[in-house]
Amino acid sequence: MSAHHIKRLVIMRHAKSDWPGGIADHDRPLEERGHRDAPQAGKWLLKHGVVPDFILCSSALRTRQTCTWVCSELGDKAPTPKLEDGLYAAPASRMLTVINHVPDTVTTLMVISHMPGVQDLAMHLASRDSNHDAYMDVASRYPTSALTVLETDKSWAELDGQDAKLTHFKVPRAK
Repeated sequence: MSAHHIKRLVIMRHAKSDWPGGIADHDRPLEERGHRDAPQAGKWLLKHGVVPDFILCSSALRTRQTCTWVCSELGDKAPTPKLEDGLYAAPASRMLTVINHVPDTVTTLMVISHMPGVQDLAMHLASRDSNHDAYMDVASRYPTSALTVLETDKSWAELDGQDAKLTHFKVPRAK
């Protein structure tokens, strides 16, 4: 992969959510720990120079709140997120279809969504030359606030499967 054509995909599971009675799943908010952990993801992205220029976020309340905290940490570097109904409770195949429609002017794309789609998508896209430890972590667990970073030299439309190198898996937590 030549560095000037590399695209990065950041796949994030929303932060820890609450389960209040009488609330529809789509409208579940973050719980206190989620509000503490979500900003840590933004801090990690900044520290590692993985700043998205486009964010696709599920329309669910918990993903929107997670996105708000991440963008708050990114500050002036944060793009305006696009809410995407198609990412709510989406399987990996639907998530990939949404990604395949992203314009190639986007070089670092962040997707904030839900389990099991986020984990399944990361596993589906991870190529054989992925970081072994990160790959094994993604395969075995994908807790709330988890971030996966993948790199590819393909266009978003060409992403299909096993064609993105998984470089990082991180679960940022508040101290």
